[in-house]
Amino acid sequence: MKLSKINPVNPQPDLISKAAGIIKRGGVVLFPTKCLYGLGADAFNADAVNKVFRIKQRPFNKPLSVLINDLTYLEKLVRFVPPAASSIIKNFWPGSITIVFEAKDTLPVNLTAGTGKIGIRLPKHTVAFALVNEAGCPITGTSANISGNAGCSRVSDLDFLIADKLDLMLDAGQLEGGRGSTVVDVTTDLPEILREGAVSAKDIFAVLKATLKQGNRHAFF
Repeated sequence: MKLSKINPVNPQPDLISKAAGIIKRGGVVLFPTKCLYGLGADAFNADAVNKVFRIKQRPFNKPLSVLINDLTYLEKLVRFVPPAASSIIKNFWPGSITIVFEAKDTLPVNLTAGTGKIGIRLPKHTVAFALVNEAGCPITGTSANISGNAGCSRVSDLDFLIADKLDLMLDAGQLEGGRGSTVVDVTTDLPEILREGAVSAKDIFAVLKATLKQGNRHAFF
C-alpha cells in the first residue's frame, strides 16, 4: 500500500523500517517535517536524487537540501564548520533552520547543482528524525511540491503528479504549515538569510552577534 498512516509522536517501527528500506534501494518517500511534507531519498545516490528533481519538476541548477540525524554526518558532507554555523547548531538544532555550507567535492554533483554548497538540517519532527536514523544516510529534505508551487501541510493537498510517482507516503496528519525552515548561508564572511521561515532573522542574528565579533571565520571540523 502506497499510503500509510503514521503516528507523528510515536512512529510505528515497521513503517519507519519499510520507508528506510525504500530509500536504501533508491526510492523516494513522502514524509512529515515540522511544517511541511518532504520528499526523502538517499542523498548519496545520484540516481535517487535525479528522481526527486524529476518528481518536483525542479530545475537542475537548484540544489537540494538534506537532513541528518547526527552531527558526525557533517564530516562527510561539508568542508568545514565555521563559528557562525557552530553557534546556530548549538542554539537552534534540532529545528527549523537549514544551514548552507561549502560542500565536499565527493557529493553527487546533482545534489549540489554544481554550486559547491550544501544545505543541511537536523530535523526535530519525530518521524523525520527516525527515518534518517533508520536509513543510515542523509536524505533529501526538499518540500513535496511542484517547483514554484506552495508546499503542502496535508497529504490530501499533495499534487497528484507527485503522489503518482512516489514509492511510499507517510501520512502524519495536519502539519504546522507556513514557509518551512529558515535558510542561512554561512559560506560568506557575514552569514546571509536566504529565506526567512519558521525562525526569524532577528533571533538568528541575536545569537550570532557575539560569535561574529570573535572574527575567526574558518573553524575546521
